[in-house]
Amino acid sequence: MQFNQKKLAAALFVCGIFSANSAFADIKIGFNVPLTGFAAFDGNSALQGAKLAVAEANAKGGINGEKIDLIVYDDQASAKEATPVATKLVEKDQVVGAVSGSYSASTRAAAGIFQSAKVPYVVAYAIDPSVTRTGDYMFRVSSMGEVQGRGGAKLVSNLGKKRVVLVTLKNDFGQTLAAGFKDAAPKFDLNIVNEYEYGIQERQFGALIAKIKSDNPEVIYASGYYFNAGPLISQMRAAGITVPIIGQEGYDGEKFIEIAGPAAEGTLMTTSLDRDSEVPVTKDYLAQFRKAAGYGADMVGASSFSATAILIEGLRKTGGKGGAALRDAIAAGAYDMPIGHLTFNDLHEVNKDIQVQIVKDKAWHRHSVIHDPVLLAAPTKDKK
Repeated sequence: MQFNQKKLAAALFVCGIFSANSAFADIKIGFNVPLTGFAAFDGNSALQGAKLAVAEANAKGGINGEKIDLIVYDDQASAKEATPVATKLVEKDQVVGAVSGSYSASTRAAAGIFQSAKVPYVVAYAIDPSVTRTGDYMFRVSSMGEVQGRGGAKLVSNLGKKRVVLVTLKNDFGQTLAAGFKDAAPKFDLNIVNEYEYGIQERQFGALIAKIKSDNPEVIYASGYYFNAGPLISQMRAAGITVPIIGQEGYDGEKFIEIAGPAAEGTLMTTSLDRDSEVPVTKDYLAQFRKAAGYGADMVGASSFSATAILIEGLRKTGGKGGAALRDAIAAGAYDMPIGHLTFNDLHEVNKDIQVQIVKDKAWHRHSVIHDPVLLAAPTKDKK
């Protein structure tokens, strides 16, 4: 296959399982992911997870003996790039299904294109609530932002804390988490002393940290990605802030620990991957990811593996057919994945526990599990 870089300079085509025959496979699935730009580390982990799922399926005979061909494009976590990527996957590559291994803005942009083409689209970790409301060909394997935020509020209560400062990344990710947290805070009698927002490009937080110190909180709920959160936590600890800091899936991975350095110790996060799990499918994934990637597994890789494996399982049920048959097969399934036991509700969202991890001795480990089916219930078609 040849790729015209003049028409789509930002896109990168790679074959997930590249061989002389795989380029001619009849069963193609798409994967949009940020392989360059600010989110490249997450993107490469996501790609590793998806490739592991495809490799595992092909080793078992693919779909009725035909290999699965993973078609990958770099969307740079940008809505502007994701639109032509999704269009290319639908019109040129003619994929039967697709997976988002990307952030909310790019996933939201791609979702409408896949929905219009009736191509099932399984979202790994983008948490924006509008994605599944795009239409009935959308699926999400992660807990959406508001649900994770509500879990964060319960974690604060579980820690025995009341006075909270919110530090909110000013984008879809941060604001949906904050919305969920603020929705649940009254249920646990939490006092939100203040909320401060910051932009995704910020790396110096001196003025913000001075305000937090004057607020004298008992705990800080701070959203951000590893490249924001690392400097933020490091600078907070250097300024003498010692209270617990709670992050979310954006913190998830070794890169955060590397950037934050010794200040990472004791940081908590709500996520979907338990590094200390004894569940066989999770233990096996953790080992396989480290072997393939050369570093420890993270949430984005595990979620991308799960999303890809679920799409493949749907294809097994349909014999490789896409469209409504594939949509219905995915919706009806129950899946044991590295991120938990997953079933989809009528909005194609999942209900699951939230894993709480803590940094100990330069690695993420289990702290606790938040199990609350009512508090953590995903929205349905009739309930936002």
